[in-house]
Amino acid sequence: MNLSNIDLNLFIVFDAIYTEGNLTRAGQILGITQPATSNALARLRDTFNDPLFVRTAHGMLPTPLAQNIITPVRSALQLLRGSVHDSRVFDPANAHKTFRLSMTDLSEDTLLPATFQRLHKLAPNVRIESLLARRRETAKELAAGHLDFAIDVPLNSDPQLLHTKLLEDRYVCAMRKGHPLASHKKISLEQYLATQHIHISSRRSGLGPVDLALGKMGLQRNIVLRSQHYLMAQTVLQNTDLTITAPARFVAHYNLHSVELPIAGIAPIESHLFWHTSADQDPANRWMREQLLQVAQQISKTPAS
Repeated sequence: MNLSNIDLNLFIVFDAIYTEGNLTRAGQILGITQPATSNALARLRDTFNDPLFVRTAHGMLPTPLAQNIITPVRSALQLLRGSVHDSRVFDPANAHKTFRLSMTDLSEDTLLPATFQRLHKLAPNVRIESLLARRRETAKELAAGHLDFAIDVPLNSDPQLLHTKLLEDRYVCAMRKGHPLASHKKISLEQYLATQHIHISSRRSGLGPVDLALGKMGLQRNIVLRSQHYLMAQTVLQNTDLTITAPARFVAHYNLHSVELPIAGIAPIESHLFWHTSADQDPANRWMREQLLQVAQQISKTPAS
């Protein structure tokens, strides 16, 4: 028997005929005509090479073969119905699922601890995997299901991706507490340019918003260390007189001294949550989005110093 050629709907008809013992009533329950029910039975008879049901004065009685297969058929149908139901609901307390997110080390440091604590209570069997996908490959990874979410600045304009803002922060200039400029509540543009800077970017090259603003003024800062990772930078800052232009929330978390940037027109930094349109109505995806948004809202309630 070649299962690939079998219409699974035929087994629904088979179950109805077995239950009702009548072709007309079986068709009425299924919402199909009596001829359609008869046609389905004929196809099943050809498939199994057995009458399956014999017409008698007491209705359609199942043959021994039909009696033998009714239990596994009903079990299979129940399994399919359960799978369809499970795909429409998400039970976090009993779910065994892994969510994969692409995020930077700063997003991890800001969001993951509180997110994991929340999920550990609500969904103890749910796992999180964090990695950093290349920005140009994010849409492909989300479409293929290799990623469930990406957290990034709102630069990705792929029409297949949906996104919403998670967090917003402002840039400040930060340094260690004992830095020569740490006694200042504010610094001048000249002082800012006179310091040595750490620049954090996920890209191998290119200018950040501060450098673009300085470039418009015909100015350039002295970047002596460029890296992809903020968490590395805070260690360097504690042992040198370097400064960093970074989100205020990061600076406050690591107890660095900060001053407002002496540069006008620097837009706030935003973190957006991205997901693929194909997963928009998926219950698990929707549930996880809600958790991330609620965690972000709680973080936002604590203003960055």
